[in-house]
Amino acid sequence: MNIQDTYGRTFRTLRVSLTNTCNFSCTYCVTGEDKKEIVTPNVLTYVELANIVSRLHKVLNFTSVRLTGGEPLLYSYIIPFIELLSVKGIENIKLTTNGFLLKQKAKILALSGLNHINISLDALTPQTFAAMARRDCLQQVLEGIDAAIEYGLTVKINSVIMRGVNDGEILPLLNFAITKNISLRYLELMRMGHFYSKDFDQYYFPMKEILDVIRTQHLVQDFYREPSATAHCWSLDNGYEFGIIANESEPFCSDCDRLRLDNAGNIYGCLSEDKREYIADIITDEKLLAKKLQTTLTHKQPLKFKGSAMTMIAIGG
Repeated sequence: MNIQDTYGRTFRTLRVSLTNTCNFSCTYCVTGEDKKEIVTPNVLTYVELANIVSRLHKVLNFTSVRLTGGEPLLYSYIIPFIELLSVKGIENIKLTTNGFLLKQKAKILALSGLNHINISLDALTPQTFAAMARRDCLQQVLEGIDAAIEYGLTVKINSVIMRGVNDGEILPLLNFAITKNISLRYLELMRMGHFYSKDFDQYYFPMKEILDVIRTQHLVQDFYREPSATAHCWSLDNGYEFGIIANESEPFCSDCDRLRLDNAGNIYGCLSEDKREYIADIITDEKLLAKKLQTTLTHKQPLKFKGSAMTMIAIGG
């Protein structure tokens, strides 16, 4: 089945939003502690959701499937869901988490078939961490990172950098990742949710300035960007490689290959468009599924991410 748009793009990676519940209230995601859960009607069972993932995989041959949220470790069926995906032939299963529950779940996640885990860590100073996450639990997250490493998961750290909030954490985060021998990706702030309509420029800290900070202590060389990858990678004089996801200053829309699926059976082609296609009722109809996928491809931006009022808690990163 040839699913492709006029730019030659197709879907090669899938992100599955398992829940819109989260135990953090990160400043770049929601407005505050009083965030309200988004009620999703007609949530599918984990078996139904796994069947959709399997069917999409057979059509599109994904290189990876990433589980997101909200916070996916709050999803009650996370372990049987991963196990079922593994049984159905999904080999490269990844997960993005805030890490709060990871210490307790790292071992069983590794045993269930999970391969890679991305952990959000925006600061190493407790006060700054609490300001970013609106929850004072840095130590639990650090212990979760250690547990993931201990049980053999491939670990990557994601750090959103916000001007005047945690831009002083750029070098400490880099040194932490080097010491732990794990990957690090800095993220530019995205025009999503409440930052879509206001305050974006106040907090936006671009790739160039991130690199300027790192260059105060390291020689930095432009390294590479893999086709369809979100991050541009750089290397230090000591051989360590890090990445920057520069969604605003160096967008990667032109070769984006990501498809998103929520827990109600809707697919999304782009975070810049609050458009969805419901596929749960036609997943076994190859012609209708192809039509829906082709339509979803048209929702992608040709060159530059323009933002959306959708929140990350609703659909994942």
